[in-house]
Amino acid sequence: MGNIQNVSRRRFLENLVKGTGGLVLAIQTNPANVWAASGGAKGFAPNIWLTIATTGDVTIVTHRSEMGTGIRTSLPMVVADELDADWKRVTIEQGLGDKKYGSQNTDGSRSIRNFYQTMREAGASARAMLESAAAKKWGVPVDGCHASNHTVKGRDGKSLDFGDLVETARDLPVPTTESLTFKSADQLQYVGKENVQITDLSDILKGEATFGGDIRLEGMKFASVERCPVLGGKVKTYDATEALAVPGVEKVIELAAFTPPHAFQALGGVAVIGSNTWATFEGRKKLKIEWNLGANTAYDSDTYEAALRESVRKPGRVVRESGDVDAAMAAATDTHEAEYYVPHLAHAPMEPPVATAHTTTDGCTAWAPSQDPQAAQATIAQVLGLEPANVAVNVTLLGCGFGRKSKPDYVVEAALVSREVKAPVQVVWSREDDVRHDYYHSVAAVSLKAGLDYKGRPDAWVQRSTFPSIISTFNPKQVTGHDFELGMGSTDLPFALDNLRCENGEAVAHIRIGWLRSVCNIFHAFGISSFADELAVKAGRDPVDYLLDLIGEPRMIDPTAEGAVYPNYNKPLDQYPIDTGRLRNVLKLAAEKSGWGRKMPAREGLGIAVHRSFLSYIASVVHVNVADDGTITIPRVDMAYDCGLVVNPDRVRAQMEGSAVFGVSLAMLGEITAKKGAVEQSNFHDYQVSRINEAPKQVVVHSTKSDALPAGVGEPGIPPIAPALCNAIFAATGTRIRTLPISKTDLSV
Repeated sequence: MGNIQNVSRRRFLENLVKGTGGLVLAIQTNPANVWAASGGAKGFAPNIWLTIATTGDVTIVTHRSEMGTGIRTSLPMVVADELDADWKRVTIEQGLGDKKYGSQNTDGSRSIRNFYQTMREAGASARAMLESAAAKKWGVPVDGCHASNHTVKGRDGKSLDFGDLVETARDLPVPTTESLTFKSADQLQYVGKENVQITDLSDILKGEATFGGDIRLEGMKFASVERCPVLGGKVKTYDATEALAVPGVEKVIELAAFTPPHAFQALGGVAVIGSNTWATFEGRKKLKIEWNLGANTAYDSDTYEAALRESVRKPGRVVRESGDVDAAMAAATDTHEAEYYVPHLAHAPMEPPVATAHTTTDGCTAWAPSQDPQAAQATIAQVLGLEPANVAVNVTLLGCGFGRKSKPDYVVEAALVSREVKAPVQVVWSREDDVRHDYYHSVAAVSLKAGLDYKGRPDAWVQRSTFPSIISTFNPKQVTGHDFELGMGSTDLPFALDNLRCENGEAVAHIRIGWLRSVCNIFHAFGISSFADELAVKAGRDPVDYLLDLIGEPRMIDPTAEGAVYPNYNKPLDQYPIDTGRLRNVLKLAAEKSGWGRKMPAREGLGIAVHRSFLSYIASVVHVNVADDGTITIPRVDMAYDCGLVVNPDRVRAQMEGSAVFGVSLAMLGEITAKKGAVEQSNFHDYQVSRINEAPKQVVVHSTKSDALPAGVGEPGIPPIAPALCNAIFAATGTRIRTLPISKTDLSV
């Protein structure tokens, strides 16, 4: 394939004016009516997905961001398959941030599940038009023409290349959605196959790919920003004399602090601008700033942890309830309760935030490794007082994201600094900036209590969680979990329980809270799957058998029938049900493939956990070896998944492998703490991630056959890892870990 380029409405219209003669197909991204008929190719703008030139070359626009998931390849694969295009003649162009594409927020594991059908319709409609064009040229019925590998063939052996049909096809009406036909699974060349490598692979391997820090513009300056260590703090005074004396430093400016709520605004502070990054970083060190730290200086993570734990020890807001929990608990033969704690976590992507912007009197153009260019466009427009149409956001490759780069505060910084210096500016964050000024994954306390029958099975189950909500980012008055957060392991609990109550407590946020890969599933799954293992041990039963008993017989669960407000990841329950049969299947598959039940050597153990998140079902078995000095090694992780229809098996496997490493890293080492309102960690020496000797030695991924609709892939592999790892440590040592990170627990003999 050719190069990946940005495509804009202006460039599309310029091509029309130049008379390229291409067949351009446009679609509406309203799921209820994806395609709309129009009067010809020129009437299809601006909702562009697919262009076919008179040469026959195909250009497919990708509107999602590439950060290692392969999505910039996977969605065009769907288009090319339905079109019956030759992949070697396909070029992928990166779309700018623009609402015409529908959502471009590449997070929530929703690219395939939200746009799979859209892309099918894009390809199928183009194929139908090409087949109709061939029928018209040959004067034959259209049912005698069919597309095949970049040509349309007729019954009499005639064949025309796609390019030969463009002039005729462009004058045909766009088919209605209802009239389209789609390929069956056995007719697909790319979807579900292993024969397509990611589009950017060659450039990445050769060091030729363009990431955020690779942007260079004529006259561009570099900037580094000193921000208040406490959220909401402001500059009181500053002296830039010594900073300006650093060779290469050209200017120092103050950026106003945000106006609450902070949302995606720049934090404010003092920016050092110069001719190179070294100068700006050195200049920052010499700034003399006095801060007005504000109200959040009272935040102390130790005190906050104690408050969260106290919250989950008393009744909270009921968010799901069935049966008579209190009566069943009182009548129970025995009870068991436990409390779990997960600290704040940072995203720490390999590439810290970086963005380039050129702000002029006419508008602003930005280049950034952004997961959500539309949010960047909207926030820049708001802050600069521009119309969104006058803000263009180009998307580069992302050196990881994990949810951090869907918050465009760093892009807004570049736009603001550029406006002040009247030149293109690249704002570069250091690792210290990244760790100290993140949108952190929420700290949480989770408590569980079960009333047990004589066999050790729960007759009653009470589950509470307390955590500062992501919604506090947009509304500081939000002090309870939002419905979508509680729907990640609380209100969607999939166990067969006659008497169940799920509750939620209050917590005020004092640092920026944001979504991180798998979001609230991290702490809910840690508590639930750890507690289930504790109950199995207490009952003297095998953990796999006990989990299967808890899950119950295959059935569909509707939490709304038990009073829950359950968003189901914004998908209808009838299309994406909570299916305990699929949950049971992945659990059994992971256990089987891991050799569950075999006798383990001393201080080695297997642990298992299973969880549904982002509409997918994942089970993990972790094998650990705990040395006498407490050192943990992980010889193997087995992961079984059911994410419905798989578009790109290689990328799904890679995401599961990456989830195992990411999940182990969070569980073993991840912890952000604060004193006097300021985050204490700064770099990888004190916010550690798993090194190669700490990561799993082997991750084996097992898939189930599924004809279900496509679901999430990038995030659902994370939640089962921490509990499976801690359960394995218990099996190996007899030490039960309820507080993360694991590194805080002494496991030595």
